[in-house]
Amino acid sequence: MRKIVPIIVIFISIVTYGCTNMEGSQEKNGTALKDGSLNQAVPVQLTYNSFLKKIWNFEKNPQKWIYEGDEPSVIDFYADWCGPCKRVAPIMDEMARKYNGKVKFYKVNVDKENRLASVFRIRSIPAVLFIPKKGKPLMQVGLLPHDTYIQIIDEQLLHKKYEAKKNNLN
Repeated sequence: MRKIVPIIVIFISIVTYGCTNMEGSQEKNGTALKDGSLNQAVPVQLTYNSFLKKIWNFEKNPQKWIYEGDEPSVIDFYADWCGPCKRVAPIMDEMARKYNGKVKFYKVNVDKENRLASVFRIRSIPAVLFIPKKGKPLMQVGLLPHDTYIQIIDEQLLHKKYEAKKNNLN
């Protein structure tokens, strides 16, 4: 019993330090943009009001898609309890870093923002909305392979030819 107590104390200390140390980590990883704002290179959580301001004000234009953004965007509709959503999250984090400054990444928790989920008639998650600067958005439902996200972003949002990674099996 005497040997377990120090181990438990060390474990609790590590967990406590790790959790408190993570709190400001996104701000430290940001990069300054030309306009002085901070680009986090991680998906940004959208609320109903920020969605209306940054993506599409469907209250003002309910019948017509008018994109409010200045760069293509990707929105991950998810829930904290969803297993496949938890597998998509690190992919979105990676894509946000990869396409930093070219594509904006957002996420919407459908449990907290059910009005947004209903606007897009989301019945299954994960659901990822790909928004080009001009034209209609594209919704993909379900967990997709990593390279499929890259392909959609390259071809549909950035209008580049997608080049699949070659697997060298020697």
